[in-house]
Amino acid sequence: MNPKLIDKPKSKITASRKLSLKIMLLTRAMEQLEQETQDRDEEKLSYLGERLPPLQLSGLSLAELQDLCKQLHGKIDVVDEERYDCEAKVTKHNKDIHELKLKVQDLGGKFKKPALRKVRVSADEMMRALLGTKHKGSMDLRSNLKSVKKEDTNKDKDKVTGPCTNTLPMHPFFLLNLEVSSPRNVKPLWH
Repeated sequence: MNPKLIDKPKSKITASRKLSLKIMLLTRAMEQLEQETQDRDEEKLSYLGERLPPLQLSGLSLAELQDLCKQLHGKIDVVDEERYDCEAKVTKHNKDIHELKLKVQDLGGKFKKPALRKVRVSADEMMRALLGTKHKGSMDLRSNLKSVKKEDTNKDKDKVTGPCTNTLPMHPFFLLNLEVSSPRNVKPLWH
C-alpha cells in the first residue's frame, strides 16, 4: 500500500490550543523553579542563623578575642571534616551508580534470556556432564547394595542367642555387621 494514501488520525486539539498549553506549562514550571530557589535561600539563611549566632566583638579583650578565634577555628575544622566525608560518600556513590549503569547497558543490549524447558537428567548423566570422562563409577545405588537371602538370615538368627539378643533388632543389616564369638560376647566388626 502507498503510505500517502493512509490518513493519519487528526488530533482533537488544535495547534493554537497545543501552543497555549505549552506556554502555560512553561510559565507554571518557571514559577515553581523560582519558588524553589527562594525557599532554598530562606532555608539556608535560617540554618546559618541557628548554627552561627552573630558575633559580639565589641568590648572584648585581646585574650578573649584569641579564645574566640580558637573556637571558630575548631568549628571550621569539624565542618571541613564533615564536608570531606560527605564529598567522599557522594563520589563513591556516583562511581557505583556509573558502574551499575554500565552493567545494565552491557546486559540489556547483548543478553536475551532463553526460554527454559524442564529436562529430566539421571544422576549418571549429570555426573558425566559435570566431570566429563573422569566419571567412571555408577550412581545407581540399588545395584551397589548387597543382596540378602532369607536362608542366610535364618542361619544368622540361629547363631545369635542369649540375653543380648533381646536388645538387638533382628534385621539382616544388623546381623551382617556383628561378629559372634560366644552367646554373651557380641562385637561389631569394625572394632
